[in-house]
Amino acid sequence: MSAVPASSPVPPGLLSKSDFPALLVALQAEGYRIKGPVLRAGTIGWGDISRVEDLPIGWQDYQEPGRYRLEHTPSNRLFDVLHGPDSLKRETFAPEETLLVIERKQKGFSTKPVLPSSERTAMLGVRACDLAGLKIQDRIFLNDRFPDPYYKVRRDNLFLIAVHCTRTLETCFCASMGTGPKAQTGFDLVLTESNEDMVVQSGSPQGNTIMAALPLSPVSEHRLNEDEARFLACAAQQTRRIDSSGLPETLYELHDSHQWETVAERCLACTNCTMVCPTCFCHTVEDNTDLSFTTTTRVRKWDSCFTQDHGCIHGKNFRPTIKDRYRMWLTHKLASWIDQFGTSGCVGCGRCLTWCPVGIDLTQEMQKLFDSIEQKNSHDPSTP
Repeated sequence: MSAVPASSPVPPGLLSKSDFPALLVALQAEGYRIKGPVLRAGTIGWGDISRVEDLPIGWQDYQEPGRYRLEHTPSNRLFDVLHGPDSLKRETFAPEETLLVIERKQKGFSTKPVLPSSERTAMLGVRACDLAGLKIQDRIFLNDRFPDPYYKVRRDNLFLIAVHCTRTLETCFCASMGTGPKAQTGFDLVLTESNEDMVVQSGSPQGNTIMAALPLSPVSEHRLNEDEARFLACAAQQTRRIDSSGLPETLYELHDSHQWETVAERCLACTNCTMVCPTCFCHTVEDNTDLSFTTTTRVRKWDSCFTQDHGCIHGKNFRPTIKDRYRMWLTHKLASWIDQFGTSGCVGCGRCLTWCPVGIDLTQEMQKLFDSIEQKNSHDPSTP
């Protein structure tokens, strides 16, 4: 393919599987560290990719509430594993980081911010739900009155290569949340994989630059239509969904529902759901002083609204029970988040279902809550 100026729109191109290494070479030539899905401890995590063989070729994941397994197949697919427990959140919002160092001086003290040293990183194999999650994190950490400089350093150095989903998991419900299975925006490049090749499309000037370095051939309209049909079929195969038509008002009305007690009897408050969620951003800040009492480091760590101490303010805990904490989490995620940020806090990735040790299913819990309203109304003579 002839070189195209980075500012010019680039039509989709077809990249053969045998030429896929050219994509890695082009990224490396632009100075990117490449991270993608790799096998790790029985699951999939983000790891360094230097050659095609580093990718989980032929592997597929199978997920259901409380269960996850990988299975190897004869397929030559590079991206048949949809995702593991880690979204893009870990790449931009660090689980633990030093914010500043405070040093005591003879007549006072000094403070020194510690910004992360982030290298240019290409994330290969990003899914539509994770792009949607990152967009929400951007809204929180970047697009408000006080942008987070620590988040910004990492975010500005990301190059995102998405992969459209053409298979679904039992725990996926992105179609009902309007976030997938096809990536719409937020990527620099996006791939649609088949057995023999993959369609490559650009979403940014930086993506155009990489595409210009690839040995691409033209894509027929027939092929693009076939891929669109695959995306629609993938969405249709999703068996779980959330009906958001009555949100956020319906959840506010359910504050006193008995269903909160029912789910609390199963919930362990282990925080797994919030740790794997692409959008949860609760954190705590700690000051750690050395033994000489001259230097203090201020550290930010991931936290969760499910922890006992998260609801403690001035000696009182306003969320003392698991029922209180689960209700707060679900109501914030699917209701008050809309009031705060103009969008739902759930992208339908299904991770909170898979990685819940007792298999609590958010979609089922929502349906039970909606059903409880219908039952109440059916027994209320004042209801029209």
